Amino acid sequence: MAEVDGAKNWRAKRTLDPRSVGEGSYERRTSLHAVLWICLRSSKPFHAQRLLEKVKAIADTGFLVAFGNRKDQHHKWAQALAERVTEPLLTCEPVLAEAAFHLNSTALVLAFVRSGLARPAFVVGDHLTRLTELAARYADRQPDLADLCLIRMSELYPKFPVITTDVKDFRVYRRGRREAIPFIHPQQRLS
Repeated sequence: MAEVDGAKNWRAKRTLDPRSVGEGSYERRTSLHAVLWICLRSSKPFHAQRLLEKVKAIADTGFLVAFGNRKDQHHKWAQALAERVTEPLLTCEPVLAEAAFHLNSTALVLAFVRSGLARPAFVVGDHLTRLTELAARYADRQPDLADLCLIRMSELYPKFPVITTDVKDFRVYRRGRREAIPFIHPQQRLS
């Protein structure tokens, strides 16, 4: 797989080798198409797309899984949204680990990071006290570590919405004491 010069050039054309995702596995080779979105560009000027002039957001597991799996019910939504992303989506390592598990491909998730679709921007160890508070606050919902990290990231990056398929939980989660977390989800219209 050809390398890209930094995150600013993540949409640059490049050749992708299916063997870098998994040898001999038809399932993994078919999921590689998801990384090919890097080569696509919309025919409309960016301001005419009317979603957001710049998509700066925090990526949840559901978005990455939907993007990487063409059989996912939200795949077309994730693909359309990814075409509008202008810089790497912030995320955390627990989200990347969950996505690798659900996609059954660590290589594909690493390709998302390498290509600049997503960028880890959170260190769990630096936020243990707040994560522990959030875990206690939402104990009745049994949040996973990824959700707790995304709530904390939303506090750290208040202008960035969370891109998620987990509408049920993110309608309940709050940053700070009462502030709703803005999020982008499949039920929203992209145009």
